[in-house]
Amino acid sequence: MMNQALEAVVRASHEILMLTTDRITEALGELGLTHATAQALWVIDPAEPAPSMKVLADRLFCNAPNLSFLVNQLVERGLAERGVAAGDRRSRVVVLTDEGRRVRGRVIRLTLARTPFATCSPEELNRLAEILQRVRGRAAS
Repeated sequence: MMNQALEAVVRASHEILMLTTDRITEALGELGLTHATAQALWVIDPAEPAPSMKVLADRLFCNAPNLSFLVNQLVERGLAERGVAAGDRRSRVVVLTDEGRRVRGRVIRLTLARTPFATCSPEELNRLAEILQRVRGRAAS
């Protein structure tokens, strides 16, 4: 029984991800972004301290060469800049430009509008967020 439930959850989460991906692909293309560069923009929260390259790689679940490629794309498009960490001058950070913050906001708005989760009630979203955060927390430990 547990395997059927687990399979159903994994299948549904994958299908929701794929549906969302499909629904935003054209808009990302119009913004000159790939899904990977859009996700990189999303995880650089301008309200938080600029993330180091290591922190960014951890957030994106990628290795250093892949991250360098993504950051290079953001820098070339004028969406981000590399900087030096205030507390450790050896550490590189990624900072969004004004244009990067604008495009990031657009990516988040269009994704939230087009995800199948947008049809959920606030109560459903709260329950789902709690469950997913708990699962994510266990996976990180």
